[in-house]
Amino acid sequence: MAIIKVKNLTYHYPDSRMAALDRIDLEIPEGQFVLVVGGSGSGKSALVRAMAGLIPDYYGGSFSGGVYLDNKEIRQLKRRELVQKIGLVFQDPESQLVMTNVEQELAFGLENLALPNNLIKRRVMEMASALNLTGRLDGSIPELSGGQKQKVALSSVLAMQPEILLLDEPTSQLDPIAGEDLLTMVRRLNEENGLTVVLIEQRLERCFHLADRILVMDRGRIVYDHDDPEKVARWAVANHSRFIPPLARLFASVGYPAVPVTVKQGRALLRHDHRPEREAARPPSPPSPKKVVKAGASSQPLIDMKHVWFSYPDGEEVLKDVNFTINPGDFIVLMGENGAGKTTLVKNINGLLKPSRGQLRVGERDVRQLSVEDIAGMVAYLSQDPNDYLFLPSVREELAFTLHNLGLPDDGISEQLLKSLHLDSLADRNPRDLSTGERQRAALAAVLVSRPQLLMLDEPTRGLDYALKEELGSILQQLQTAGTAIMVVTHDVEFAAEYSEKIVLMGQGSIIAEGNKYAMLSDSTFYCPQISKLFNNMVEGVVTFKQGQAVLTKMMAINNKQALSV
Repeated sequence: MAIIKVKNLTYHYPDSRMAALDRIDLEIPEGQFVLVVGGSGSGKSALVRAMAGLIPDYYGGSFSGGVYLDNKEIRQLKRRELVQKIGLVFQDPESQLVMTNVEQELAFGLENLALPNNLIKRRVMEMASALNLTGRLDGSIPELSGGQKQKVALSSVLAMQPEILLLDEPTSQLDPIAGEDLLTMVRRLNEENGLTVVLIEQRLERCFHLADRILVMDRGRIVYDHDDPEKVARWAVANHSRFIPPLARLFASVGYPAVPVTVKQGRALLRHDHRPEREAARPPSPPSPKKVVKAGASSQPLIDMKHVWFSYPDGEEVLKDVNFTINPGDFIVLMGENGAGKTTLVKNINGLLKPSRGQLRVGERDVRQLSVEDIAGMVAYLSQDPNDYLFLPSVREELAFTLHNLGLPDDGISEQLLKSLHLDSLADRNPRDLSTGERQRAALAAVLVSRPQLLMLDEPTRGLDYALKEELGSILQQLQTAGTAIMVVTHDVEFAAEYSEKIVLMGQGSIIAEGNKYAMLSDSTFYCPQISKLFNNMVEGVVTFKQGQAVLTKMMAINNKQALSV
């Protein structure tokens, strides 16, 4: 018997002419692990919200068709009964956390179910241990990083032991190691406990191979549904879809006979098809990175940090003896585990926080002498939560507000940004009615419109599909070429590999290492893209997709030449 049945489901958000869900028919059997992929605004979040019984009751709009749980219409079930059957983790953890203390948050749902105290304590202990939150149980939720908040939200849902788990991009703010651990745990719960899982994820390199079934969505419809990841990859290639992991796209792009979906499969293919004794020469070394021409570059650093320390009011040292410089035209990616101090570092740079000791200069002035308003004309900052930036009736007005507030002329920059970020058709929509990915782009446009000297972005690829990441990367590189310094805080290793110049790695409040991306990303175990993992110990320094194409094309040419000679 199918646990979830969706029958002819059509749904429109309020004031939207386009259907978020368009005649969806779907059955998900008990114990299946389903991965849902698709572009921003394709209807993925609307689908899981409908499965959780939140649409239309909590979002409004028009609704037809039905969602059934064990053949019962889901909207007829009592909320208390439903939350014990279905658990939903939202894309934005802030919208799900109601308490200020981690332990209280984990216990909140259990207390509302009136479970015995000893059982509540046991489940809280289990979940805190499983997600490495034991040391944070007494911690304040507002002081947690975005990734830690995601862990707390997931733990609070899992503690209620639902039979069906709906996950909307649960790893978007997690570092590579934590993201792998979380998905591995979810897969283990699926296999060992029979938990039914429906997962929405944009970083397909993390999860494509884990799913029993993959659904591809576009414009509110399921356009492809299959249980074989390799066949999904082949379909995506044939239909020019970007919703496959970078590795599969690499092999498909050069016309390779097989399309692997994991690094293990890809390396096995290379070893079989390109054995060293059959090769007349090693594949070429990857091309040297092209130096970006930076207009208006100067020798004066934009940001100069010397021996900077920072403590929150509770006394915990979050930044420890940080020495760091940002120059005009730099493109830096800041990476590290959740809670390493990355966001705190960024907030010290833009004046939201002040160093406890040490020196931090913005331009030629000490940050302690500057207000946030003084810094805003030079440094723009987009935080992890785009909702913090969106409060006006339309996207277009958000951009106009920034320009007016800073006393800047428009001179066409607003329309240019709206078009390049694919927001032109949404310009007159209320930002609160947009999808998470669309809101992320709207907030990005609202800070970019000021043409800052330094642009700092905290997890800007959260909620963005591969195509939109390309658009974002291209925009950032254009800004860099014009002399704008870019600093991106992200756990998205694939994005860092393609667009950054320099990687800075933080751990426990200190800068552990820094260097160009070719050295940093090709010599790591976890902080490296799939392309680097594929060619590890075969060809050194392969980091970007184009480098991978060049190397794989050369390998194929050598192989074909040797086959003809035989």
